[in-house]
Amino acid sequence: MNEKSLVTLYESAKSYLIERINRADAETILEHYISLSDGSVNITSIENLYYRLLSSAQNANMKAGVIGGSIGGVDKLGIVLCDFCPINVVEKYNEDHFALLNEIESQLKPTGKVRKTPQSIWPRYCETALSAANFLSQFNSGQEFYSWANHYYNDPRSLAALPLILEQEIYGIGYPLACDFLKELGFINYGKPDVHIMDIFSGVGLCDSKLTPYQIQKIIVEIALANRVSPYNVDKVFWLIGSGKFYDHPEINNTGRNKADFVQQYNS
Repeated sequence: MNEKSLVTLYESAKSYLIERINRADAETILEHYISLSDGSVNITSIENLYYRLLSSAQNANMKAGVIGGSIGGVDKLGIVLCDFCPINVVEKYNEDHFALLNEIESQLKPTGKVRKTPQSIWPRYCETALSAANFLSQFNSGQEFYSWANHYYNDPRSLAALPLILEQEIYGIGYPLACDFLKELGFINYGKPDVHIMDIFSGVGLCDSKLTPYQIQKIIVEIALANRVSPYNVDKVFWLIGSGKFYDHPEINNTGRNKADFVQQYNS
């Protein structure tokens, strides 16, 4: 698509959401979700970084329900993860993810069946938790992490490399989840190229359905540049269409997953 078409797509998506919200203050509500100032200089603690990374790690497929949903929230993991201190977690568990899983069962008592086959959700998530602790233990503070991350983030030539590094360094964190972690920290030049966005983009003929998440991320950036907004903004617009989750406004009825309906309307 040319720049004009990218503007039309983005504006159509925003108008679609405003219609679905169907309230006099719909535009204000939408802005609440899509507007975020750059937080790449808002340094937080290494413990909070670890917690935020584990929160993003469950944002795929059924993980959120199986992990956070079964223990009352990811924050409860602080009980078994040394108050989210990465270096203490490494010292306590080393690479023994089953030892961590046993602690979770004993202390947090997850609801539902905890499957322990190698490819099951809980064992793999515990591997991610220990891998993330090992990675973050390399940094002495949150400030040191931000200095490292901004080295890549502030250079357009290496911007895409940062989530690629996280993907390679941390078990179970693919490119989309690495982007999710960064954008929710306030690195707003990333979107999360998840299944909702990929389905919409391919459905409207913007790209092939077989593109990689890395390639989808580049399209998010193109749309953002054409509309003079952040990739975070673009991500949220299309994610809200795909998920229908206005999580900060429980008084709004869930609008449902509308990506197929939006694609049909846009194409017609």
